[in-house]
Amino acid sequence: MWLNRQRVSRFFSPRFKNIFFMAGSMVAAVLIAEALHSSASSSNDDAPFSQSFKVYPAPLPDTMSFCGEKVPMNHLGIRESLEQEMLLNTYFQSQSVLMLKRVHRYFPEIEVILKENNIPDDFKYLALAESAFSYRVSSAGAVGFWQMMKGTAEAYHLEINKDVDERYNLQKSTEAACHYFKDAYQELHNWTLVAASYNMGIAGVERELQNEKENSYYDLALNLETSRYVYRILALKQFVSYPALYGYYLKKKDYYEPIPSYTVQVDSTIMSLGDYAQEKGISYHVLKFLNPWLINERLINPEKRTYYITLPQKNVPFSELGEYMNYSDSVPCPTQPTAVCAVKPDSLQPHVVMHIVAPGETIDSIAKQYKVPVERLRIWNSIPDTARVKEKDEIMIFENQ
Repeated sequence: MWLNRQRVSRFFSPRFKNIFFMAGSMVAAVLIAEALHSSASSSNDDAPFSQSFKVYPAPLPDTMSFCGEKVPMNHLGIRESLEQEMLLNTYFQSQSVLMLKRVHRYFPEIEVILKENNIPDDFKYLALAESAFSYRVSSAGAVGFWQMMKGTAEAYHLEINKDVDERYNLQKSTEAACHYFKDAYQELHNWTLVAASYNMGIAGVERELQNEKENSYYDLALNLETSRYVYRILALKQFVSYPALYGYYLKKKDYYEPIPSYTVQVDSTIMSLGDYAQEKGISYHVLKFLNPWLINERLINPEKRTYYITLPQKNVPFSELGEYMNYSDSVPCPTQPTAVCAVKPDSLQPHVVMHIVAPGETIDSIAKQYKVPVERLRIWNSIPDTARVKEKDEIMIFENQ
């Protein structure tokens, strides 16, 4: 017992107290230094967004109009609704760049038809809002740049059968849309309401105006899709008109230009469009690209209707169209059975393959086949993350040689 007390007394002697105090101080200093280093490391290494990544709200104009009708920017919820759509355009970069590139190809033809029909020019942004100028079929079955349902299209005299779907014909579908706008304006007497009716129908808009005792789109409490619809159109008008304001800098050469072409009249049956294309000195792919309304491999025409098929002018390099590729019809096709050759690259350009989706194929299996990331396939072909490819879809793949 005495020995233990002696050891304890020696343990807490002034000499040992100094040693433990110094050791404890050193440990504390090390811990503090490590904590400071960790904090600095966290702020510098683990938080890179605070160093170089900055996100800004999308700037909004003080005044806006649609078809000459003023947007009440100072009303409750107007700026917030517009900002929502502006942010989606600003920060969905891949889709927004594609839209900016495409408008230069398709707006000129649409603008002419709108003017000929005395429809305000702003309705071209409605077509852009509907389809982003991509030939997609909606979940409800709407088709073409104007996303028309079959019943509406046929009511406005567009032909739809197993060989032809004129909803894919830009000229004829735009003409049909113009006739709809005229009919809607006769009922609603307001272009903004006409635009809203394209989403929910003339009767639907009239019913809401009557039920809510209002006369302006901006004062209506509509379903979610229609309540956003006009703001989406307004946002696209602002975005396309002032892309640099939202951080998009495209040079003239970056835009897709209208394809120099001419039309030929056909009033008989074409049993093979592939053979017809060869006779005209072009590929089947080019024929389909310029005439997406030809939805089959043939054109059966027992009634001898008159159709106008668009053909490209020869010797126009793709570089003049904003695509930077030289087209050749004499390129041998790749060995893959489901691919057709579309472009002959030069030594500085990628090899471009048009893959025809076979039964059972998915975007993942196609990406694996060509050894490219799925994300790139989606970007190259404007395929949303939630969309699936379907049999006979054409998928563009860029391969490095």
